[in-house]
Amino acid sequence: MKNLKAIFLIFSPLVIGWIALFLGAYKVNPLMVLKIILNEVFHVFNLRDSAEKAIIIDIRLPRVLLAGIVGASLSGSGVVLQGIFRNPLVDPFILGISAGAAFGCAITVGFFPHWSIQLNAFIFALLAVALTYFIARTQGEISRLPLILSGVIVSAFFQALVSIVKFLVDPHKLQAIVFWLMGSFSLADWQTLKIAGLGALIGLLPVYFMRWRLNVLSLSEEEAKSLGVNVKRERLILIVFSTLAVATATSVCGIIGWIGLMVPHLVRMTIGPDHKVLFPLSLTAGAAFMILADTISRTITNFDIPVGIITALTGAPFFLYLLKKGGKEAWGK
Repeated sequence: MKNLKAIFLIFSPLVIGWIALFLGAYKVNPLMVLKIILNEVFHVFNLRDSAEKAIIIDIRLPRVLLAGIVGASLSGSGVVLQGIFRNPLVDPFILGISAGAAFGCAITVGFFPHWSIQLNAFIFALLAVALTYFIARTQGEISRLPLILSGVIVSAFFQALVSIVKFLVDPHKLQAIVFWLMGSFSLADWQTLKIAGLGALIGLLPVYFMRWRLNVLSLSEEEAKSLGVNVKRERLILIVFSTLAVATATSVCGIIGWIGLMVPHLVRMTIGPDHKVLFPLSLTAGAAFMILADTISRTITNFDIPVGIITALTGAPFFLYLLKKGGKEAWGK
């Protein structure tokens, strides 16, 4: 049964992505979608340029792929943070990483347009998670409640800084920042896809090869040290790489919360807590969930609803459920 569930999670992004390509304000025949994609890759059909081809290749395909990459980045980072902090109620959004990255992007758009958005997002995302960690550390051993409260404090701080930026910039830049902060894939193109893909590759590939260490880091610090693991070094490496993936994702689409919280829990409930399997399946499930959420956001009405609204509407009730259960049921304890 677990093998069947794992196979479903592996192929879910392909199935949902395929459906997303022919759904929208302009309906495209599923067979035509297949022909257009095969012709673009293998040149097996003699298809002329058409409205359908432009919609699939230039608009929907990069958007679906970008949503998948961002979903995988956020979900994979959620697995890492939950594992190393041994806390099932954290994710990049709750720990303030997304807010820090958003501030880095906002000051770049508002005041330093020639600077690298991705670099600034990464720097301030690292600063945010470091502040969260050290604030929680002042309470002694890091436990669930101090970590969450520290993340709330840091998120509020960086959101206040973003508000200052919005107050100071001119109206044209303000409109761009406000819309971007809601989280959206409406501006997706092939160049943005390359940036997100490179960030996800650099950030998630090392974690994939280190994923078995998450099983050890999920133990107490004393137990991990007794197994010969340098806890501080391993934790730092994993935080840096996962933060890079989140910062890059945030820089291309804005703040999209709750994916890193919900998806790892749902996968953990399905296939168990072994990170050797949990991490890669969370990547595929995160991609599928994000593609689904974005498809809903652009098809439920005649205009694009920011996808961050859709994920918040599903994530907030899920977080309340986890709080009620104390996280134990989803953590496998």
